[in-house]
Amino acid sequence: MNTLYFDEIEEGDELPALDLFLSKDGVRQFAKTAGMYFPRFTDDEGARAEGLPGMIAPGVMSMGLLARMISDWNPAAVVKRIGTTFRSPVLPDCNVHLRGAVTQKNEEDHTADCDIWMENDDGERWVVGTATVTLPSKA
Repeated sequence: MNTLYFDEIEEGDELPALDLFLSKDGVRQFAKTAGMYFPRFTDDEGARAEGLPGMIAPGVMSMGLLARMISDWNPAAVVKRIGTTFRSPVLPDCNVHLRGAVTQKNEEDHTADCDIWMENDDGERWVVGTATVTLPSKA
């Protein structure tokens, strides 16, 4: 993906979708690397013992994937802030789809606000949020 400059984006622009398979092994690897090797993130039985439907992905992993979508859209964008709401546990071993759209451009500081979300194959939005990114200027 090429660099997008502030002047090249418009409110309403959609960020390119990022579709991927979220595997249990990938979640375990992330949890281990992040020092979050807890049963809820590593095995179904341990997660069920905590009252969950099965192992889940850590929230920070979902936020990281949303940040990756922004970085894939524009490698020169600097993520200043991401805020998310977790509507449902993110269950691995399924496809997840990351989406986003520019909702507001701020001329003063060359930032853009974006709606971002993660959904499953049925279009259920498991994670929703907003991000503010700084974009480069040609001037």
